[in-house]
This record gives sequence, C-alpha cells and structure tokens, in this order.
Amino acid sequence: MTRPVCVLVGAPGSGKTTIGQALAAALGVEFRDTDFDIEQLAGKPIPEIFVDEGEDHFRTLERAAVAAALASHDGVLALGGGAILAEENRAALIGHTVVHLSVELPDAVKRVGLGAGRPLLAINPRATLKYLMEQRRPLYAEVATATVLTDGRTPEEIAGEVAALLEP
Repeated sequence: MTRPVCVLVGAPGSGKTTIGQALAAALGVEFRDTDFDIEQLAGKPIPEIFVDEGEDHFRTLERAAVAAALASHDGVLALGGGAILAEENRAALIGHTVVHLSVELPDAVKRVGLGAGRPLLAINPRATLKYLMEQRRPLYAEVATATVLTDGRTPEEIAGEVAALLEP
C-alpha cells in the first residue's frame, strides 16, 4: 500500500509548502500539496474557486484531493490549512505520520503577508488569521503524531527536525 512518508498540517503561514519541499529534497522523495492538486483539478486558483463556487464547493474538492493523495502519494504531503476541518479528513489521517507545523500569529502574519491570494483572509486578515488559528489548533493537535515549532527558524532547520523525527 502506498502512503506518504509524512503529512504536514498547520495554519496558513506555518510553512507547509516551503518546509515540505525542503524536507522532500532532504529525504529524496516527491513533494505534493493538496492545494496545488485542487487548483489543477478545478483549472483555476483557489481564490477563484471561493469566489465562483464558494467555500463548500472548495471543501468538497479538498476532501477528494486529500483522500486521493493519502492513497497514492509516497513522499511528503502538505494539506491545506483548513483540510483538518473535515471530519473525514481527520479520520483518514489516523495511522499516518502527521506533523503539525506550529506557528504563532506574529510569524504567520509575516509569512502570509496580509491575505494576498488567501480567500479566507480577504477581510481583516490579522483578526481572521488569529481566529482561524485558535479554531483549528485543537484539530491540528488531534491529528498530529508530532508537533514542530516553526517560529523564528529557517525552513532548513525545521525540515531537519522533521527529518530526524521520521528516522526509525
């Protein structure tokens, strides 16, 4: 059975894509991001999916993308920040190595900027990001087999720590 070496979860700005790419390179495996999969499937960027079809439609695409990636990808997999909101996604992660990339608000704001290309952060980005982080933190903790703090660290340092966690 094919399964990811590691699944990365975390808030917007936690570094899932950047760290995931560095980790995959260090491990010599492929990197995959379900947000990218969704954009390929829909034929348009995520913000356009939100505007054209709404968040519910996006979350439906996301559940399908997560299920497909968990079943077919054997490298490093990054999930979108909100993927853990769906109960079926959380259930699908049971038995996988899931690393929660934890970030605090000041670093997250620095990394995401103030909402460019992030539909849920379009209005009052700082307050919205703070709310999303508080709402989702218990869910990240629920699915995670390990939590790695990312604040004030380089992607390479973080990828190194995650790689060390994966060693048998």
